[in-house]
Amino acid sequence: MKKNLLFILCFIVFASQAQTYTPTKTNLAARTAFQDSKFGMFIHWGDFSVLGDGEWVMENKGINKTDYKKLIKLFNPVDFDAAKWVSTAKNAGMKYIVLITRHHDGFSNWDTKQSDWKITNTRYKNDPLKLLAVECQKQGIKLGLYYSLLDWTRDDYPHETGRTGQKSGRTAKSNYDSYLKFMKGQLTELLTNYGTISCIWFDGHWDQTNPEGAADRSSRINWKYDEIYSLIHKLQPACMIGNNHHLDPIPGEDFQMFEQDLPGQNNAGLSFQTASALPLESCITMNDAWGFKINDHNYKSFNNIIHTLVGAAGRNSNLLLNIGPMANGEIQQEFRDTLALVGKWVKQYGASIYGTRGGPLAPQNWGVTTQDAKHVYVHILAAQKRGALFIPGVMKPTKITLMGTSTNLPYSIRPNGLLIDIHGIAAKGPDTVIEIQ
Repeated sequence: MKKNLLFILCFIVFASQAQTYTPTKTNLAARTAFQDSKFGMFIHWGDFSVLGDGEWVMENKGINKTDYKKLIKLFNPVDFDAAKWVSTAKNAGMKYIVLITRHHDGFSNWDTKQSDWKITNTRYKNDPLKLLAVECQKQGIKLGLYYSLLDWTRDDYPHETGRTGQKSGRTAKSNYDSYLKFMKGQLTELLTNYGTISCIWFDGHWDQTNPEGAADRSSRINWKYDEIYSLIHKLQPACMIGNNHHLDPIPGEDFQMFEQDLPGQNNAGLSFQTASALPLESCITMNDAWGFKINDHNYKSFNNIIHTLVGAAGRNSNLLLNIGPMANGEIQQEFRDTLALVGKWVKQYGASIYGTRGGPLAPQNWGVTTQDAKHVYVHILAAQKRGALFIPGVMKPTKITLMGTSTNLPYSIRPNGLLIDIHGIAAKGPDTVIEIQ
């Protein structure tokens, strides 16, 4: 009974602290700009790339931390070119980049003063985050940073209660106060030394919960998010916070993400949360792995990626599309080729995506709708046998055309919307877009 009472009191204190967060005007403006941007690049890259078996290789192969840390002698990304990374994203129509700064193996991709387990202690010696930050500013791309809450190599992380990292060989007793101080030190560096950061993208909360889908998803530790989140908002008030905990948003968070699924879907078995009123983002891989995996050839097609981008927009969500560069710093040709095709498509049809919100019609089997202040866009993603589409809520259009052409489409006004005649429309490319002005 005493333990239950203590837990309740701790929860009340945590909730009262976290719920005092009120977004600043600059933060709210950043949220709107984030929703307008619609398309970003996720980059999973680090020491794990050397082994060519994905970012979870340490856990999946049961490698202890002593052996794993030998990678610091092998990781040497001499072909890393920040300008090429940023231009690849920009030419694909992406408006922001989210880079892995520290994944679950604890390796830091910047010149941190909090740890020797970092990229500047490799033969490469340079700080790729600094180079990327400069290039993003130069090319007009916003920069966000992924940061793992869990760590498979540090002794002070609460490894005793973690679901992962049990084969890394840690025997010392953990100390979360020490680990929290370490994280806050690193976050302070990231938000102080690298210019304007658009978001901090947390991951790893689920390590301290029961498996996804379990009835009890409460955390086994108090992460002290009130301290972490308040530090971030103090250092950069406009910086948005998201947490890939697979739960409903926690007070203090500024956007909500969905892993390997669009909002409202749970095909990957990770997205049990419902879409909130916060800005939404779907993070999805271009093949099966997040980090470089040498034998993963299951690349998503150009059509698949356009359907995912459009499907996200129609669900009022951004798409954060992931690449896993090779250990030498190069982006695989397969990724570059597909992203180039995506870039050509968004140059022609980007107006139906950027700056829009979910349209008046909920997602259908055949496609989705998007809208801005002056247009509704109907995205037909699957061949239609029907001869007409009903769009609710739109009463007085000035023109309805097939986007990118001068073809006017006949329509009739009904009591609660429009009936658009689509007889004779031949599906062209991955998405046939009808523009309602």
